[in-house]
Amino acid sequence: MWPWATSSLTVSSLYTEGKVEETVKELVAHGHTYEKDGALWLKTTDFGDDKDRVMRKSDGSYTYFLPDVAYHVTKWKRGFKRVINEHGADHHSTTTRVRIGLQALDMGIPQGWPEYVLHQMVTVMKGGEEVKISKRAGSYVTLRDLIEEAGRDATRFFLIMRKSDSQLTFDVDLARSKSNENPVYYVQYAHARIMSVEKQRLEKGIGFDQANGLRKLPRLTEAHEQALMVELSRYPETVDLSARTLEPHLLVQYLRELAAAFHGFYDSCPFLVEDADLRDARLTLALAARQVLRNGLTLLGVSAPTSM
Repeated sequence: MWPWATSSLTVSSLYTEGKVEETVKELVAHGHTYEKDGALWLKTTDFGDDKDRVMRKSDGSYTYFLPDVAYHVTKWKRGFKRVINEHGADHHSTTTRVRIGLQALDMGIPQGWPEYVLHQMVTVMKGGEEVKISKRAGSYVTLRDLIEEAGRDATRFFLIMRKSDSQLTFDVDLARSKSNENPVYYVQYAHARIMSVEKQRLEKGIGFDQANGLRKLPRLTEAHEQALMVELSRYPETVDLSARTLEPHLLVQYLRELAAAFHGFYDSCPFLVEDADLRDARLTLALAARQVLRNGLTLLGVSAPTSM
């Protein structure tokens, strides 16, 4: 769904000095560089920057944005027409310089390439206090630490739950709790509830005709039934919008709203009723909710448990 390309910062060790130097030579050849105070500068002001930037310092070392340019040159040459990098918000200025460097090479690369998603810092809370729970790093919390503390599902769900440019507080206690206040538990519990209804139906030997249920959907006129059907109809557009805008938190928000609609339906409308047509219609609607919940959770990399 989201074709993330590996961030250039994570593969910088793969660059050879020759590859970066090759990029420097190309930039020089295109006339967008000059030397000053023993350093090599890129004329970023030619492309709207507020001042020119050093590419190679007087001691011969490269500034941090130049290897990123070299890396993305190789991505472009390898046919990656869409690249999406995820960085911390403190790398905001890097995006401009990398794009300018690519434009200066005159390779036909679009101005907005590569795309960037910038993330705010995450504050980890436990027991009502901010914590540093990393034994390996000491000063910060690693992703592995979070998974060990809260589990894979909660970690994925919580980190996607907020828009990337919004501050996120990761409450470990909440992530581990088995209550409706825990958003991932709330959504997963909706899926498990539907599985429980199906299990009860089979144990009681109650029949179910899904084809009849589809024909009898017009019988579902109660407010909670209607609300659930409306939420289900929003799924395709939500997935599409999330992908186009690079905002997966929209899918998380949708799943929470869908779960709320299902819980309301579950609490207000008995499923295993004597009226076969009404029973088939309600079970059909419940199975549709199960499918969408499972599909949405799968897109997020979160499990859809059968029991909780």
